[in-house]
Amino acid sequence: MFGTIFNVILILLGSVVGSILKKGIKDEYHNILMQAMGLVALGLGINALVQHLPSSKYPVLFIISLAVGGLLGQWLDLETKFNALVNKYSKGNLAEGLATAILLFCVGTLSILGPVEAALNKDYTYLLANGMLDGITSIVLASTFGIGIAISAIVLFFWQGSFYLLATLIGNYINQDLLNEISIIGGILIIASGLSILGIKKCNTLNLLPAIMIPPLVFWVMHLFQL
Repeated sequence: MFGTIFNVILILLGSVVGSILKKGIKDEYHNILMQAMGLVALGLGINALVQHLPSSKYPVLFIISLAVGGLLGQWLDLETKFNALVNKYSKGNLAEGLATAILLFCVGTLSILGPVEAALNKDYTYLLANGMLDGITSIVLASTFGIGIAISAIVLFFWQGSFYLLATLIGNYINQDLLNEISIIGGILIIASGLSILGIKKCNTLNLLPAIMIPPLVFWVMHLFQL
């Protein structure tokens, strides 16, 4: 868990630095930072798709996952509940920023592959690289949305910790095909977040988040029935 702890610490430090910078930044600079983060999210999401979609052996799975996951998320109304919870304890647009931070930090390729590599091969390269990137990103996010971005570090700890634990317990069942499918869906969710930040299209990204859980379920069923 060394790599994950390193990642969490850098996000916390970045959030503190960014929140300090926020106090001295004028509105027009906040706006340009918002645009920058929207474009960054689009770029990262598109990169994930370009990188993983050609390697997918189940090109329809991500479509089914988004449809089923979206329906489940809409039924649970995750977006509304999340926004209500965040807005209860904060002002401004922290909910949007925190949702973006969680997606950028948690569903990126490095954040998924990192704990798996750490658990199976004791290789912390991905997690250390991810920590550096997340630290810089958290500075920008916190300078735009405030210190509340630090909450994403807690979510990241449990997210990466879950992958680390699963890889330790059932490492033989986690393969590149499954990681590809999760990364494709993650890329699409990050693109959706970018579109929302830029004001191009308001996407209920958090309602689509359950889509991440569909590929593991499908792969488990396939393994169970030897398909």
